[in-house]
Amino acid sequence: MDPNRRRFLGLTSAAIATGLAGCSGSAGDDGAPTETGTRTPTTEASATTTAPPATSYTVSMAPAGDVTFDAVPETYTVYESGYADMGIALGKGADLLAVGNTARYYTDHVEELDGVSANAEPTQLLGDSYAIDRELFYELDSDVHLIDPQWLLENGYFKLEESDLASVSEDAGPFVGNTIFRRTDGWHDYRYYTLYEAFGKVAEVFDRVDRYEAVKAVHDETVADVSASLPSADARPNALLCFGASDEPEQFSPYRLTDKGTNKKQFRDLGISDALAGTGVEGLSTNDRGQIDYETMLEVDPDSILVRGHEDKTEAEFRDTVVSFMQGHDVASELTAVQEGRVFRGGPIYQGPLQHLFNLERFATLYFPDEFSADLFSRDDLAAAIRGEA
Repeated sequence: MDPNRRRFLGLTSAAIATGLAGCSGSAGDDGAPTETGTRTPTTEASATTTAPPATSYTVSMAPAGDVTFDAVPETYTVYESGYADMGIALGKGADLLAVGNTARYYTDHVEELDGVSANAEPTQLLGDSYAIDRELFYELDSDVHLIDPQWLLENGYFKLEESDLASVSEDAGPFVGNTIFRRTDGWHDYRYYTLYEAFGKVAEVFDRVDRYEAVKAVHDETVADVSASLPSADARPNALLCFGASDEPEQFSPYRLTDKGTNKKQFRDLGISDALAGTGVEGLSTNDRGQIDYETMLEVDPDSILVRGHEDKTEAEFRDTVVSFMQGHDVASELTAVQEGRVFRGGPIYQGPLQHLFNLERFATLYFPDEFSADLFSRDDLAAAIRGEA
């Protein structure tokens, strides 16, 4: 194995132990997670003869391994905003302090959930040229960082070193997280987690497994209902998923629906196949920043095109800009997806459990309007689950 990979896993327990009152962390060698919804309790001796014994608990998640908490963390910081959505889903939306990129943090769906709150303006971790200032972690002083530490080390533009993460873990709060939004990075040679496996780990961190289970019940029922109403497999279109942030895009970064990243879950739930399968076109990753143009798209000629980078637009605004440009483009206008009106916004880069439910509903009604319309899940039931009242 490349010695530069997984450097965080080589830290000693003392090096990553947090100095935050109430939390301590240690890195395991194998990163083997506990079962979702379970924790390993540890009873520690009291510091005095009058205080009751404190019960700590351990959450295990690759790549950081075992992280032990002496008290439930209150505040948290994330990089992938899907982890922020997990916090919101556990009733912890107001305790979020920062996200990696605020331009990829969306909370409009929270407005449909009565009694559910979210921090509308968290701090952004990314600074100039995408560097992350270690001092910002100290200023935030989060009780826990729901961030894959290896993600921070492998992306050189962050300009963070192993010693930076060790110091932050010791002086502020530990790192617990896994890069789950895509599965195309060669350095990610440890376990991946599905959306709900990762969500379950976050629920363990915040000791809110009951709310996780209630949200999951809404998810399971919704996915089952949608699956039962889908048209036959041969009647479902394929899709080319890509990133093109311009209102008049000419070049696109391709994504692969088959890579099982969490931001494609709704498409898997709907049985949408990958138009790039068998083409040799690889998905975007840390090391592969290749792009495709309309000529390449026309060679594939997908049934539908999903364009990311436009979640701040409404569907109408997207049609009036990106789709309108494609319709007037010499090559793009020849694409079947453009001619048949199946060019859609591609959904968020980072996605959490609440966003997934709303996006599952959105794409079900876009792709299969004859089978699906209106609300596909109860907002009241979901909100009650988040509030801990289910």
